Amino acid sequence: MRIDSVSQSRYISIMKTATIPPIRIESTFRQEIEQSLGDGETMASLVENAVRTEVTRRRDQSEFVRRGLAAIARSEADGDWIPAEVVLAKLEAKVVAARERQRKHQQ
Repeated sequence: MRIDSVSQSRYISIMKTATIPPIRIESTFRQEIEQSLGDGETMASLVENAVRTEVTRRRDQSEFVRRGLAAIARSEADGDWIPAEVVLAKLEAKVVAARERQRKHQQ
């Protein structure tokens, strides 16, 4: 019996959880949240899911920016980058040409 209680205590100490701080919201917003809950879903599970989703989105966005900045640095170091002004000028020329074709087509 002693081994069971020691195992139980060890398991519980590993599985400790924390809480998300409570926030104040307007009662109408709370009602809207409650109406949007799915079958068997609690407000706590909805909030946890929303926070997890936002944390994942922010982590992914940070990683995306980090990779983008690293790619820019690599391109500049390798000298194989194209300045933004050149890209924009080429795009503007394409727009002008497309407008000219469209104008001729409408005549």
